[in-house]
This record gives sequence, structure tokens and C-alpha cells, in this order.
Amino acid sequence: MTATNGRPAAGSDADRGAGGGAGRDDTVAAVVRQWRSVHPALDTAPMEVIGRINRCAALLQQAEDAPLRRAGLSRPEFDLLGALRRTGHELTPSELAKETFSSGAAVTKRLKQLTERGLVERRGDDRDRRVAHLRLTDAGRDLVDGILPEQLAYETAVLAVLAPEGQGELAGLLAELLGRLEGRTGVLRA
Repeated sequence: MTATNGRPAAGSDADRGAGGGAGRDDTVAAVVRQWRSVHPALDTAPMEVIGRINRCAALLQQAEDAPLRRAGLSRPEFDLLGALRRTGHELTPSELAKETFSSGAAVTKRLKQLTERGLVERRGDDRDRRVAHLRLTDAGRDLVDGILPEQLAYETAVLAVLAPEGQGELAGLLAELLGRLEGRTGVLRA
């Protein structure tokens, strides 16, 4: 229930500190309660969504990077290997940068390390010596294929706290948000 000023009406779960309802007494709820006491006139509802997305992302990344650390990979390195594996064909460094939302310089640095480890190989372009084509080696493909099932098992276990319908609903809401954000990237960076 929302009051006329855009803030939750008294007595609603959100009014009880973004944590009044079951399962909502988390770190973000505490932050929202603190901001509400400092600035009671501000609508802190966006913090409840964005803050939770950011906090979940940070916690998930810490935990899910464990299989990668055991393999001696960073998340960005695995993203490059994964992009080469899932696209199923050679990519140029600039195509890899687009696939992984990375800068060209970051991709170049990671590719050097992955090439030295024998996970990626480069092939020069027949028409333009400045262009390189990249592909996974057999060792790179085996590494990605070995880590992926463990990664998916971890993600399944994490999401098991939500009913399948809840998972579907959350995926749909996040897809809608992401689609709108990706369509407005220039606006958000301004």
C-alpha cells in the first residue's frame, strides 16, 4: 500500500523498514531503515531493488568463483573462454570484447595470459596481418566443459530456495529490467 507522497503507507511491510515481511530482514533492509531515519521524506524504494540486486551479485560472484579459482582462472578469463566455447567459432579480440562487455585493453591482457597457458590459440588473418582470430585449444575446451557443470550445479542449489514459479517470475522481471537498461545505456552513462 502506498501513501499519496509515493512512500509506503503506514503499517505496510515496506514502512516497517523494508524488512517487516518474512525473509526481508537483510543487510539492504538495515541500510534502507538508516536512510529513512536520516531522510524520512525521500522515497528509498529504489534502494530495495537495486541494493538487493547488487548485494546478491556480489555474494554470488564470491561463491561461484570458487570453481574458477580451483582451476586457476579469474571470472573475466572464464568469460572469455566461455564466449569462445558458446559461440562455437573463432572470434577476433574486438568481437570477444563485445561478447564479454570488456574493454579491448582488458581482453588483450587476458588473452595473453590464456594463450601462454595453452588455453587459447591465435591465428593471423590471411588478408590483414593486424587482425587475429582466436579459438580454444583442446585444453581450453576441456577446461570450460569441466567447470560448467559444477557452476550450473552451484547455481541450481542457490536458486533452490525459490520455488520454480518464483525463479521464472524473477527471471522475467530481471529480463525486463535488463532489456530496458540495455536499450538506454547511453542515457544511464550520461
